[in-house]
Amino acid sequence: MGFAEIIGHDRQLSTLRSALASNRLHHAYFFAGPEGVGKRTTAIALAKAVHCMQLDDDFCGECVNCARISDGNHPDVRFVEPLAGKKEISIQQIRELERELNYRSFSGGRKIAVIDPATSMNLASQNALLKTLEEPPQDSLIILIAANAGALLPTVRSRCLRLPFAPLTRREVAGFLQAKLAMNAGDAEFLAALSMGSIGAAVNLDKDELIEKRRNWVDVLSSLKAGDHHAAMLAAEALSANRDDALKFLNWSESWYRDVLVHAVTDNAGALVNLDLLEQIRQQSVSNGAETALNAISRVADATAGIQRNLNRRMVLEKFLFGVVRGQ
Repeated sequence: MGFAEIIGHDRQLSTLRSALASNRLHHAYFFAGPEGVGKRTTAIALAKAVHCMQLDDDFCGECVNCARISDGNHPDVRFVEPLAGKKEISIQQIRELERELNYRSFSGGRKIAVIDPATSMNLASQNALLKTLEEPPQDSLIILIAANAGALLPTVRSRCLRLPFAPLTRREVAGFLQAKLAMNAGDAEFLAALSMGSIGAAVNLDKDELIEKRRNWVDVLSSLKAGDHHAAMLAAEALSANRDDALKFLNWSESWYRDVLVHAVTDNAGALVNLDLLEQIRQQSVSNGAETALNAISRVADATAGIQRNLNRRMVLEKFLFGVVRGQ
């Protein structure tokens, strides 16, 4: 057990372990990076290391404190996320958290709050949290987790020590799928490639369903012609029906345009995510070029942030797809 079991992120883990060993943990961290790469796992590991009864600067995973943190019922470790049926973390939740952080610790260690996803805080919630970040209660630790920083106030970000989490390697993801899920090598490689370095995404991908959805998504993007805003509107309406599916489409779109960009610049098929769609990628790279693909990747990031902020999905996707047809 312990930090050694976390896959990847050696530099981030080294930073945290060094801070633990020197008793110089920052009062607030911002773990930023793609979904499913280990940000929450690392936050939980850090909480365990702070409260572990058996080890110093690491955690055993078996003591009472480690077990209670795993179960989500340790009195000094609070996870803040949208309430059931809600999309946002309310200002009332942040105010309650502020009160709790000012209480005396039950175990004598730090009071820890993990806010995940931090981007689900609305502006009022973020402003309420800002006071706590500016004047942190003694022996408190706040960890913000988010896929990107775009939806967070600059004043909130500036008061946290940012630790960026990069996607895992294809080999790391495939190795996890084979070791932990007993997946055969072929399926593991396929899902690892499409996961874009996210174990969470790879675990939740259904190979057959994904193949069908990708076929539809490729048809959508390939069918968009320059100036055809009507087709873009129809596609946006269909794609916006389900929030999770819309985010999956955008996540895949990023991999698609990345592949188009890689092929246009390097013609290196081995570096592609959607390797089985090589012919379609080749056609797109020839017809659109690297600059169009690069602009599309930027628009994907903007659209994803918009949907994560719970903006109107159809309008967000229309804006993204309009940008695609203008760029062709």
